[in-house]
This record gives sequence, C-alpha cells and structure tokens, in this order.
Amino acid sequence: MSKEPQSLKNLFEQTFTGISRAREQFAPQLAPHEVGTVISVSTGIARVSGLPNVGFEELLEFPGGIFGIAFNVDENDIGVVLLGEHRHLHAGDEVKRTGRVMDVAVGEGLIGRVMDPLGRPLDGNGRLRFTKRLPIERTAAAIMDREPVNVPLQTGIKVIDALIPIGRGQRELILGDRQTGKSVIAIDTILNQQEQDVVCVYCAIGQRAAAVAKAVAVLEEKGAMAYTVVVVTEGNDPPGLAYIAPYAATSIAEYFMEQGRDVLIVYDDLTHHARAYRELSLLLRRPPGREAYPGDIFYIHSRLLERATHLRKELGGGSMTALPIIETEAQNISAYIPTNLISITDGQIYLSPSLFELGVLPAVDVGKSVSRVGGKAQRAAFRAVAGDLKLAYAQFEELETFARFGAHLDSDTREVIEHGRRIRACLKQPEFSPVPVSEQIIVLLALTAGLLEGVPPERIGEAEHVLRAAAKEIPAQVRERLDTGKELSSEDREIIMEIARDALTRVQVDSGENSKSAVESAKSEPGQDRKELTPHQKAEPESNPEPEPLNSGDT
Repeated sequence: MSKEPQSLKNLFEQTFTGISRAREQFAPQLAPHEVGTVISVSTGIARVSGLPNVGFEELLEFPGGIFGIAFNVDENDIGVVLLGEHRHLHAGDEVKRTGRVMDVAVGEGLIGRVMDPLGRPLDGNGRLRFTKRLPIERTAAAIMDREPVNVPLQTGIKVIDALIPIGRGQRELILGDRQTGKSVIAIDTILNQQEQDVVCVYCAIGQRAAAVAKAVAVLEEKGAMAYTVVVVTEGNDPPGLAYIAPYAATSIAEYFMEQGRDVLIVYDDLTHHARAYRELSLLLRRPPGREAYPGDIFYIHSRLLERATHLRKELGGGSMTALPIIETEAQNISAYIPTNLISITDGQIYLSPSLFELGVLPAVDVGKSVSRVGGKAQRAAFRAVAGDLKLAYAQFEELETFARFGAHLDSDTREVIEHGRRIRACLKQPEFSPVPVSEQIIVLLALTAGLLEGVPPERIGEAEHVLRAAAKEIPAQVRERLDTGKELSSEDREIIMEIARDALTRVQVDSGENSKSAVESAKSEPGQDRKELTPHQKAEPESNPEPEPLNSGDT
C-alpha cells in the first residue's frame, strides 16, 4: 500500500522539476511588427502610410485576407497594387508587412489543374497539392547556363512546321487582329505535345470566362489536361491579378524546366497584360509615355520572356518554349506593343484577316512570318522536303495579286500560280486536329515533287486525305528515322514517293472518270446546257439596230 503513494509522489516531483527547468530556460522575445494605415482606396490600388522599412514589391496583408504588392515606395506613402476586390477596404484599415515577395505554388500536383495566380483552385477539384513555393519574379538564366536551340517543337500545323519551324527554348510571337485564330494555333500546339514528354502551361490573361471554359473543355476532351497546367485571370478580375499572372505561370514552368523537362508556355494574351499595367501605372500617377503606356513597358515583357531558354546539360538540359500572343488593331503591326514584342522574341507568326475571310485556315501570312532560330532545329526531313516551299508560296501570293488586275500571263507564270494554289490548299487545316510528322512529310513530298499537279484544285483536300491515310504504309524503319530527325536518304525518299504515287493514282483515276462521265452527259443532253431555238426565233434574223439620232428639239 505504501509503495503506490511513494511512486506517485516521485512522478509529481519529476513533472514539476521539468516544468521549472523549462520555465527557467524560456526567454521571452519581442518581435516588432510594422503596421501601416490605409489612406485611400481606388480601383485596383491603395495608398498606405507608415511601414517605413517596406521593400519594393514586398507583399502586404490587408483585412479580409487580401494581399497587395508595394509598387510605389515614396517618402510619405506607399502605392500598393491590390490582388483582390477592394470594395470592403476603407481608409483607416490596418496593413501589415509579410516580409516576403509574391510567390506561387509549384510542383507535379498542379498538372491537370485550373488555378488563379494566387494558387486558388478554379476547377472545383479540391485544394492544390504542391511541392514548394517560388517567387513570381526570378532572374533569368545567365548566358553561360544556356545552350543553343537545336531540338524542334512540333506544332502539328503543316504551315508552321514546314515554313516557320519552332525550336525548344525559342520565343515565337503569334500576332494578328482579333478573331483570326491566334488562340487556336496555341491550343493546337498544346494538343500536339501528347506523348512528346512536354509539360504545357496555358496562361489566360484577362480573357472572357466563356472563352477560357471553351479552351479548357477542348483540352479535357482531347486528353491534353494530363500534361497541362492552366493559369487563369478573367476579364472582371482586378488588374493586379492580370499583371502578375504571366510571371506566376512562368515560375510554374521554370520548376519543370529545372527538373530537366521540356516545357511549353502560352501567354494569351500580352495585350491585356500591357493594358492592365498601363491602368495600374496611371492610377499610381506614374508619368505616361507613348500611347499612355509607362516608360518601362518594354522591360516588363523583356524580363518575362528572357526566362524562356534551353539550359545546358549540367543544369538538367530542360527547356522552356514561349508562345506569347499579341492582338493588333487594323493589321497595324508597327504599333507600340507589337513592335516591342517583335524585337524581344525570336520570330513571329502573323495571321492575316484577309486570308481568314477567304477561308484559308490557319490564316498564316507566310510573307510576314519568320522564325529566326527554329530553322536550325528543324528536322532534316522537313528541310529536304520543304526547302523551296516558302519561296514558291511567297511568289504565288505576289503573282496572285498581280493577276487580279486581268493582266495577260505567260505559261510559266500560270504554272507558278497553279502550283501556288495547290500549296495553299495543302496547307489548309481544320482546328484542333494536329497532323503527325509522317503524314506531313508524305503530303509535302508529294507537293514539292509535283505529284499533285495532275489533281484538280477542288480535289486537293481529298488527295491530301488519301495521302495521310497512305502514310500508315510507310515502313517502320523509315518512320522511325522521320521521328528521330535523321536525314532522309534517297532510298527513303523513293519509298515514300512510291507510296504517294500509288495513293494519288486512285484519286486521278476517279477524277478522270468523273470528268469523262460529265462530258458524255453533256453530249447526250444538250438541252440542259443550251436552249433550243423555237421556229419563230430561228426565222428571225439577228439584228442590232442603230439608235436613232436625236432631233434638234430632243433633250
């Protein structure tokens, strides 16, 4: 009986001894917190007083869980860009420093998700799973950490892969008037990365919710969300969110690039980004420049796109290919923002509204489009097949414009125009249907070798369909060489040519039979094409009476 109270007493003594030791070792520390006050609030911005030690672009916390970025650090107050709704903020509210810059969640768990730049899920699939957080503003890779662009990025779009090739690590601008198919080219490129081990990031900046929902639905339907991250800011979001969206998306893409993977990022579009930054700058009383844009508008895009690169093997060998989109007004590519982006990027794909109205889709203007880097990364088979295609197509467009005036054309010029019409017909392509490499090669080879010259222009689409179906007959060894980028040998070329000839023979035979039957039907039924004269009409001679001269009194 006496042992139990004794053990219980020892237990209490040990407990109290431990508590007293912990109390003696505890030294309270005072952590100072800087607290500021809201002076005024307007659309997208707030002015704050206090916070003397705040840093540029530091993240500040407002009541209600709203954050802002310190943009203007002046002597008497701070101009803050708000990253949320400002309606319930009032003058006199408390503002706290966070001691960190704006960052974003990154990791494998983001693949297949739709989110906003703050890391909040928008797809209703629960919280995001991420590995770590990275600042949205990061320094671009140094020159010595980069490698030349030498690996192609296949878009699945014939006119781009053949005439304006893009390499992994390149920055290729897509520009054109609104509603000319700019976003479709970007989404087609994402769809073509299936089974290519390329992670895609689609950044929608200030887009309509319906347009974003349509794009996400297409990606889900085609199975592309399995390797895609979607970062969205809608048109009714605060301008601060539209401003940070491309930087947040780029940090997400950089995480995968630093893991040694190839990444494709689409900015749709940077016109809305520039307008959001202009709005914020004017509200913060920054001096305006050309077209009311602030003086550093070039810098916000250059520091963004400089982060796209191809890293050297010692750093993993990853790459990030950027496809920024810009909207022009009335085909004016010499406006401020388009010329800025043209000078920053490594080439541009220009979409012509005139071609779009004619039904030439994708409406790529080959004469105004260029790739300054991707040609070196283009597969050897494409270079061998489509070497003179761009020149022939450009010549055709010039001659076609000249021929509209009704000028007399010699036989060589007519041949160039007829060949150009077949090139245009072959380069047409419906949306959301990328073409594999082997099918592109057989179509382009038949086109450049003149095998389609015997096919009527109205049946070029049918001939292309037959050629693409015949691409399955290409031997596996030849198809493997096409996919790996090896040069096309004369034997491989002859094999593909023979398959194309056999496929086109059927189209030409069918065309000949149809034209023959049409001629026979016209001979057997002349009344349908030419009216029979009645006996009364046969009896009347043709006459062209001269008009009677006017009398002197006529007026």
